[in-house]
Amino acid sequence: MASRTRTYAVVGLALVAAVTAGCSGTGSGSGSGSTTSPAGSSSGGGGGGGGGQNSAAPTESNPPGDIPDNQAFVAYQPSGGSFAGFTVKVPEGWARTGQGSTTVFTDKLNTVKITAVSAAAAPTTGSVTSKVIPQLRSQVPKFAAPKVSEMTRHAGRVVLLTYQGDSTKDPVTGKVVRDAFERYAFYRAGHEVDLTLSGPVKADNVDPWRIVSDSFAWR
Repeated sequence: MASRTRTYAVVGLALVAAVTAGCSGTGSGSGSGSTTSPAGSSSGGGGGGGGGQNSAAPTESNPPGDIPDNQAFVAYQPSGGSFAGFTVKVPEGWARTGQGSTTVFTDKLNTVKITAVSAAAAPTTGSVTSKVIPQLRSQVPKFAAPKVSEMTRHAGRVVLLTYQGDSTKDPVTGKVVRDAFERYAFYRAGHEVDLTLSGPVKADNVDPWRIVSDSFAWR
């Protein structure tokens, strides 16, 4: 009886050892798999997640002063002032103000300013440098980096003056923005029209400003 009991005990111990070894083997394999699998899935998941985010349509977030790509433009022709023989496209919906022969369109941080004057001669790079720049230097806060050049737009030859300056202080926030300016001087038969486009220096408005300056036409 004692012999039979010892036999059962030995068999039981053998079974326990076998089960323990099997579990230990399974745990080892599982541990190896869990070490490899999460790393692979983490890498794949990260790539997949990034791919999903990149493939999704990005939320539009224009930098301050950027004119939206879907901005519409409408033709403007003055109805009064010293001279009304021209048209130019301006952004639709912008606020309009006028004084004498100057009309200004504004929206947030951007401005389109149009001034028509009588002139005995066409502007040149020399006349803009000697006459216009000193005037602007006294009018524009922290006026800097003036550059004068000649170029061609659809209306013909034009003198372009680019420069920088501070905007007027916002009455609500009290903030001042550093602006970049493009001033186009068009001339024909004793009439000069100065088209000045301005907005924050970091804004990317190359295309909208090109639309406006290229749209100028004599009537």
